[in-house]
Amino acid sequence: MLADELLRKVRLIEITTRKRVDDFMSGQYRSHFKGHGVQFSEHRLYVPGDDIRHIDWKVSARTRDLLVKKYEEERELTVFLIVDSSGSGAFGSEAKLKSEVAAEIAGMLSYAASHTGDKVGALLFSGGVDLIIPPKKGRQHNLRIIRDIISHEPETKGTDLRGALDAAGRIMKHSGVVFVISDFMADDYAIALKRLARRHDVVAICVSDQRELEIPEVGHFLFLDPETGAERFVDTSSYNFKNWVKNFREQHQSRREAAMKGGKVEFLQLQTKDDYGEAVVRFFRARTRRQKR
Repeated sequence: MLADELLRKVRLIEITTRKRVDDFMSGQYRSHFKGHGVQFSEHRLYVPGDDIRHIDWKVSARTRDLLVKKYEEERELTVFLIVDSSGSGAFGSEAKLKSEVAAEIAGMLSYAASHTGDKVGALLFSGGVDLIIPPKKGRQHNLRIIRDIISHEPETKGTDLRGALDAAGRIMKHSGVVFVISDFMADDYAIALKRLARRHDVVAICVSDQRELEIPEVGHFLFLDPETGAERFVDTSSYNFKNWVKNFREQHQSRREAAMKGGKVEFLQLQTKDDYGEAVVRFFRARTRRQKR
């Protein structure tokens, strides 16, 4: 991508996502995540009415005074974006590629986080971890995240989502918010996702395209795997092919749903044809209602 074209794209995404956040999402983001992070401050003597779950039994036994842990709200959170930059992102049957939608969603979330004073970092992965952007604040940092996502070329073949999740867990030393933006066309990531969700508030955002799993009958067609380069000539009208697509779709969705449920991870499904901004805002509003129940 040419430098001028890249710059125009980055600025357009910034303007679009900033408007979304300013108009609709800032309060939604703040109500979800601000104040969720707490850290230990000090011990104090137990007084009647204190929550017994906060009693530190080990320290109490050592000092012979009944002590409770005192916590204070963290003044800021660390927000970390795990973004799939594998070859499958270079697909789109609508106006935008999956990778472009992922970049815009990342830009929107990055701006929402920095708008409330949080640090934002990112990890881009394909068959391995390609790029790590340490958490920082500021407009220039947000622009860098958007620029790196839309200009990044995958360094390796395949999609190692498990490795990316484990790497994020090592990078984030304290509890924070993690957004995983991917098409989740990967294997064996359920345990890593569950492990990450034990320490962090994890939200999975799946970006897909309707033509990936709903292929029209157009006769014989040459298909190319963007991650391996493998080619295959198939008859899209044949029963065997349609049955294979159906089975693949069901198995993929079943594995993904099991991974989300097992890790107790909140999940948002988006397609390239969707208004991603409105969908993200609706998701956060629904999440607010669930948390108030």
